[in-house]
Amino acid sequence: MKFDRSVKIAPSILSADFADFGAEIQAVEAQGADWIHVDVMDGHFVPNITFGPSTCAAIRPHIKTVMDVHLMIAPVDPYIQAFADAGADVITAHVEAGPHIHRTLQAIRATGAKAGLALNPGTPAEAAAPLLDLVDLICVMTVNPGFGGQKFIHSCVQKVTELREMIGDREVHIEIDGGVDPTTAPLVVAAGADVLVAGSAVFKGGSVENPAPYGENIRAIRASV
Repeated sequence: MKFDRSVKIAPSILSADFADFGAEIQAVEAQGADWIHVDVMDGHFVPNITFGPSTCAAIRPHIKTVMDVHLMIAPVDPYIQAFADAGADVITAHVEAGPHIHRTLQAIRATGAKAGLALNPGTPAEAAAPLLDLVDLICVMTVNPGFGGQKFIHSCVQKVTELREMIGDREVHIEIDGGVDPTTAPLVVAAGADVLVAGSAVFKGGSVENPAPYGENIRAIRASV
């Protein structure tokens, strides 16, 4: 993963056909996805359950781009190695998920994966300030984590601006997760974001049999920024 600040579209497989992840990933990558975003939820830290390391290991051979694994789980530390072994390129943990976030980020980096830090909508940018030299990515949640298809929380755009300023010339991505579409994408990119997670906005209208809409949706988001 070579660092660059060009805008990357990371479709979330939470919006894909769960019965056909391999084909869905291949289809969406062929249609122009830059990364594949994997939302891991535990029914405890967030009110939903999705999948774990074994699913990540099963889909890894189908991913030619970047496997971006977002852990919405608590505790995080006992599972880091399993997700690294499953092939995650980026492992993101929430600052709110445990008391020892420095240790968590160090543990992620120790596996060779890139370390991401996620901030819930109610968590201020300042929470990331002491951690900027331990992270490769900051994920700004622009909806409350747990479910796809929610409305974008506009007050989070200011947080992106603040983070961009804090990061300075460090090689740290700013990722946006939640409610990204052609109307919200330009706001966050103008504020400094470079990785856009989009679920329903990418997968709507398409399927494995008819993947062309995936490409149209990805191009619409890209064109908007």
